[in-house]
Amino acid sequence: MMTTADEVVGPPPSGSKVKAFLRLVMIEHSVFALPFAYIASLTAMFQLDKNIHWGRLLLVTICMVGLRTFAMAANRIIDREIDARNPRTAGRELVTGAVSVKSAWTGAIVAVVVFLGSAALLNPLCLALAPLAVVPMVVYPYGKRFTNFPHAILGLAQAIGPIGAWLAITGEWSWDAVILGLAVGIWIGGFDLIFACQDVAADRAEGVKSVPARFGIAAALYGARGAHVVTTGLLVWYAYATDAGFFFWLGLMIVAAAFAYEHSIVTPKDLSRLNRAFFTVNGFIGIALFVCALLDLLVRGLTV
Repeated sequence: MMTTADEVVGPPPSGSKVKAFLRLVMIEHSVFALPFAYIASLTAMFQLDKNIHWGRLLLVTICMVGLRTFAMAANRIIDREIDARNPRTAGRELVTGAVSVKSAWTGAIVAVVVFLGSAALLNPLCLALAPLAVVPMVVYPYGKRFTNFPHAILGLAQAIGPIGAWLAITGEWSWDAVILGLAVGIWIGGFDLIFACQDVAADRAEGVKSVPARFGIAAALYGARGAHVVTTGLLVWYAYATDAGFFFWLGLMIVAAAFAYEHSIVTPKDLSRLNRAFFTVNGFIGIALFVCALLDLLVRGLTV
């Protein structure tokens, strides 16, 4: 017999399901990757004909968000049992049931189809390489099961963004884009080292592999510092390679200062400000460098 409560409590409305899925894939964290894809796209446009091609820029955005959404959904699906045993991640949507595995897979498949479709609309080379871009997105969540360096796999996955964005505009390979892609990959791999420090106890208990779990928090933080020094060096190389002007160099100084601040607030004995270092500072780095790069390109003659 159905009670009043049974009548009220039913399947969540579709809008709630969509919101839960967006929380699952942390859609707002696109801010980490999109600015660098835009830097690559706009620099390629500047070198091509100094005009912003808004249609292609929109397709780049759809590609980036689509692939990242697929990657996050696949990560959450593959890791759901590990997440359930980690107090920090036990509230994630697939663990609590706010999102079903079926719904997560549906969202992931839709996202990857959108990614591939957008790549097809850009140019033949993007379409040919697009399936390859999907591979590290699936390998990464498994990485923590077979290597102490899953952060490197994440870095490789993230390096694809600027390279693909440049290809989307020109249809041709660019070593300048590779420099920027490596900078982004090493940057994100570095701050993933910081992020993984908060899970050392749970990872060791579950046999999950990572640099901090294997070598300790201090080693991970030193590794992150080294990664961000290399990132800064690669961004300097990129600036020289693309003949960047004053505003881009200003952006690099801001990035270097942000890195210094990030590493000053997280220490092996004090991880209390880790989330500020991970989310706030790294989000700021991407946006600040993009704004400076855009100003630089506009001053040098990029036409809106």
